[in-house]
Amino acid sequence: MMAPSFAYLPPASTNSKLIIQVPAVTPAGETSALSPTLSALASVWPILPDTVSILLSSTPQQAVDFAALSYSVSDSHVIHFFDHHSSSREVGTTITPNLVSDGPSLSIRKAVEAAGYSFFEYHGGSEATTVVVLLNGPFALTLKAVIKGDTASNLGVVIVNVFRPWDEAALQAIIPATATTIHVLDDVPNPVTQGGLYVDVFGALWGSSPKRTVRSHRITPAQTQVFTTAGGSFLKFIEGVTKVQISKLSPDSSKKLLLFSVPKSTLSSLPVFIEELFLSKAGIHTRLLTDHDVFSKPGGITASRLLISRNNVADTLPIPVAFPIDSHSTGHSDFLGILDQGLLKTHSLLQHAKPGSTVLVVSSWTPEEFLSNLPPGVPSFIAERNLHIYLIDSKAIAAKIVGAQGPIQDAVQNLLVELAFLRLYLGGAASEGTVLQLAKSSFDEDIQGIPLAKYNAFAWSSLQVVDVQSAKPDETLETPSLKNFESNAIAVETEGGTTVVNGARLSTWHDAAKHLLFPSVYAPEQDISELDNLRNPALRPEVPETTFLVSCTVNKRLTPLEYDRNVFHLEFDTSGTGLKYSIGEALGIHGWNDEQEVVEFCDWYGADPNRLITIPLPSDETKMHTRTVLQALQQQIDLFGKPPKSFYTDLAEYASNDVDRYALRFIGAPEGVATFKKLSEKDTVNFADVLKMYPSARPGIERLCEMVGDIKPRHYSIASAQSVVGDRVDLLVVTVDWLTPSGKHP
Repeated sequence: MMAPSFAYLPPASTNSKLIIQVPAVTPAGETSALSPTLSALASVWPILPDTVSILLSSTPQQAVDFAALSYSVSDSHVIHFFDHHSSSREVGTTITPNLVSDGPSLSIRKAVEAAGYSFFEYHGGSEATTVVVLLNGPFALTLKAVIKGDTASNLGVVIVNVFRPWDEAALQAIIPATATTIHVLDDVPNPVTQGGLYVDVFGALWGSSPKRTVRSHRITPAQTQVFTTAGGSFLKFIEGVTKVQISKLSPDSSKKLLLFSVPKSTLSSLPVFIEELFLSKAGIHTRLLTDHDVFSKPGGITASRLLISRNNVADTLPIPVAFPIDSHSTGHSDFLGILDQGLLKTHSLLQHAKPGSTVLVVSSWTPEEFLSNLPPGVPSFIAERNLHIYLIDSKAIAAKIVGAQGPIQDAVQNLLVELAFLRLYLGGAASEGTVLQLAKSSFDEDIQGIPLAKYNAFAWSSLQVVDVQSAKPDETLETPSLKNFESNAIAVETEGGTTVVNGARLSTWHDAAKHLLFPSVYAPEQDISELDNLRNPALRPEVPETTFLVSCTVNKRLTPLEYDRNVFHLEFDTSGTGLKYSIGEALGIHGWNDEQEVVEFCDWYGADPNRLITIPLPSDETKMHTRTVLQALQQQIDLFGKPPKSFYTDLAEYASNDVDRYALRFIGAPEGVATFKKLSEKDTVNFADVLKMYPSARPGIERLCEMVGDIKPRHYSIASAQSVVGDRVDLLVVTVDWLTPSGKHP
């Protein structure tokens, strides 16, 4: 968007020049997954004036060096593209730039050379016959790592560090004289767009001696996404187009740790604490990359990849290449940490663990409860892959040690999980003494007046082992479709601290205004039909189905008053609505909760009924809508519906009273099936009843809305035929009424 205005820039000078640092990361595809593609710039390269220099970096050190040398250039404006998809976001070793000059007085060529770089890099065989040319980035770094140092290779790679100004002589000089075929990789938005790099390379080599064939390969965003997520696919692509066998990547001796959590949770900072633990050890090199998925789960999910090695290799592979998270993973992590037990119910996370590796789950479940809460098929998957599952209830342990909730308890939870991690990471060499000794090098002897040895003893003794070796595949249950993690966000907070993930949250009228101003962004997709001119979108704007407003014209009881069953006849007038139906169909009616009961519940719960709340749509959890708390509880949330068994388990996490917490966990456990059956079938309790039975378990109203779920439309079989009655729907309904043991009408 800015590129056309660059033609009007005045000449650059020492005291007046434009420097733009551009993070190279782009949402791509239907799922808006983050991608390192530069395809959006395909139309920009030809229109940039000669007064603008373009730098591209791929490693953390290059990003720092190129950013610094930009300010030493005096003869041009500078645009620097750095890999924000992975390398520039890594946390690890401190990097300082190579000093170029005391002041901005160098040409772009001299500044690049002074920093220790060149316009083009060549790697591969000195007599290679095939050469691949591509812009500097994660794929260039991958190809470089494979063929660097292989002087006998028949394949060479030219990496473009400086795209503008274009230096034809430098390119001609760096390509081996033996090269006969040049393959140019261009990021383009679609297969019919010609890439700018190919045009430049073809022009530089046209008419040169010896004659060479220059071939263009247009890489679309979809291909880039496959290369990024599927390990080894990029190298297979290079082999396919060059017809040259590429040696496999050298075995990676790094230990790979993968930690899944939810944003802004108590344990969300644990990966940083573990990384800092190893940073303090001499001879240990660590790399940490954190990504977020804010679409697959309300509230978001975070994946932190940590690579730990004894050798600090200068030209390291991008973390997504060395440690991919892909939907068809056969397991890459040596240690898998799941810091929120609820993620196991919704996402396929265990597939990322190597066969025979260790998995630590921070959970309030017992080993038996853990197995019963897993989706069907997962226990047998654990047994097949021979995963070693360990559980630790850091919250309960922290409550025993330091008592009250707050920042202190949060810090203790992180400490306990870190100590448990050390025990599992050390493996057979671990003992309570060795873990304590290692921890002392990073922590004080006393924390909040409590000896570190006490924390370590609790963490050591509280670790539970899950035995799943005897688990058998259950062919009677259909394995649910679990979601895969996909990186689509770098951060989940705005500058003001407002969380921008898609979970429910209390908010202000600003959110409601956004929904009114931009309905297409927030409302679900609607099917275009002939009924569009008849439907009223204000009826149920959050559901994709067409909703009709019909009038009840007849409500007649058919049985005598003294009869114990109320059978009644209803007629609805559908004139002017366009509603059509056939014999055998049902009429779905959207019911509301009683307003007075909702107001009384809000008063008891301490929730302001006039406060605005933003919650996911029932039909599409990636979409949000905003309404008052009263509207949400009355019109959408099934507050007076029947709670499933999982609700008790989830609610236990919010109980501040031990008695309530253990009671809820018992009801949600396999051992509590009789109690659950009594509550569900005999007492017929609803969500509100359960909350009043265990008053110390009180999640925030926005979290409660997600836990309870939505009111489902009640479907009634239609008792009429439209061909006979016309614009009318007839129902025959029976009222089912009874008294609970407590004397209430459910």
